[in-house]
Amino acid sequence: MSSKPEDLLHHLTSLSGPFPIWNMEQLPDQPGELFLDWLRLAIENNVKEPHAMTLSTVDQHGYPDARVLILKNMIQDTFYFASSLDSRKGQQLKDNPRVALTFYWPSLGRQIRIRGIAQDEGDEAGAKDFRKRNPGAQAVAMTERQSQLLDSEEELNGSIEIQKKRLQENPDFAASHWRLYAVHAQEVEFWQGDTDRKHIRVQYKWQEGHWQRNRLWP
Repeated sequence: MSSKPEDLLHHLTSLSGPFPIWNMEQLPDQPGELFLDWLRLAIENNVKEPHAMTLSTVDQHGYPDARVLILKNMIQDTFYFASSLDSRKGQQLKDNPRVALTFYWPSLGRQIRIRGIAQDEGDEAGAKDFRKRNPGAQAVAMTERQSQLLDSEEELNGSIEIQKKRLQENPDFAASHWRLYAVHAQEVEFWQGDTDRKHIRVQYKWQEGHWQRNRLWP
């Protein structure tokens, strides 16, 4: 087998199917309803981590940034995730709350793209989400060093152990820098892949106080 990147990539398959049939005659008026339908189908089909999504932000210089994290909740057409205020994404959200969320489930050939405004839900919501995290995740967040340069593994492990002891002494502790964000969707696109590339794309766009639904070209 060739070791050239172009050859390696050329021989990889994509959108091989088979994929589920999407009934276009029963589309809901709100994107949140369709999202839940698709999420349930993903769970039923054992899609790995269907709640994992890519959060895209923009820094103060206009450069895009992206990382994968977990969808925490969804209420109507609002999507929730959590992060530290002091992290790179936390600072980017402070400067520019406009974000994009992307879900991709290869085994179903489905992608969901969401654009909206991220809103910090405040101290109480952040504390509530923090207390739901497992102790290991809490301890790492409590180091308050996310995205900073790491000098050694020993320093990391030592800092985490210190935070674990703090949690043992105070199980109800919540880090003040931890935040829950609500992304109020303004545009949502549902994409169903097709083996012949005749993809189905449906866009919901919030305009003049209601959702407008449109079919897009592949």
